[in-house]
Amino acid sequence: MREGGLLIGVLGLQGDVPEHVRMLAACGVGVRVVRRPDELPELDGLVIPGGESTTIGRLMDRYGLLEPLRARLRAGLPAFGTCAGAILMGRRALFADGQPSDQPLLCAMDLVTRRNAFGRQVDSFEEDLDVPGLPEAPLHAVFIRAPWVEEAGPDVEVLASVNPRGRDGRPVGAKIVLARQGRHLVSAFHPELTGDCRLHRLFVEIVKQA
Repeated sequence: MREGGLLIGVLGLQGDVPEHVRMLAACGVGVRVVRRPDELPELDGLVIPGGESTTIGRLMDRYGLLEPLRARLRAGLPAFGTCAGAILMGRRALFADGQPSDQPLLCAMDLVTRRNAFGRQVDSFEEDLDVPGLPEAPLHAVFIRAPWVEEAGPDVEVLASVNPRGRDGRPVGAKIVLARQGRHLVSAFHPELTGDCRLHRLFVEIVKQA
């Protein structure tokens, strides 16, 4: 039985789709893999998974999803973007060197993100995060070619940051990796890879409150 009758979609164009489906199903909600605009109206929430953000954005545009999804997010559809999904949820994206990217974005949150900010695949890492309001902290996070939030607007609530070192080994300052703005949630890491459902349960609570 679906919890509260909720139906949460997982954008199924590219990325860690089955992993998110399993996590949401473990939270007791109905889950649908979404690939077409006509599948959006019935949703109570949407997860945008990790993958390659430019590819996902271009596929959204190609399959006619980009503008309908922007409209639904503006109208209040809760969404949870992870890794590449976090990039897509922002209003602006930068390449790793700080140059602007012209990729398609959903512009749902007042965020500027930096792609591959922590480095290449070989620079992937794991770290425990303290997240206010999550029971049984800390939260173990897996970062794979991860972005970080370069800028966050005044309405964005920062939930977790890390303190990485630059390629020269020097600290670069705290970088935001988990944030919320109203009904929208983003993580720079992959919560679907750990078996820990707490962030997905937090998103389900956001959907229920909406």
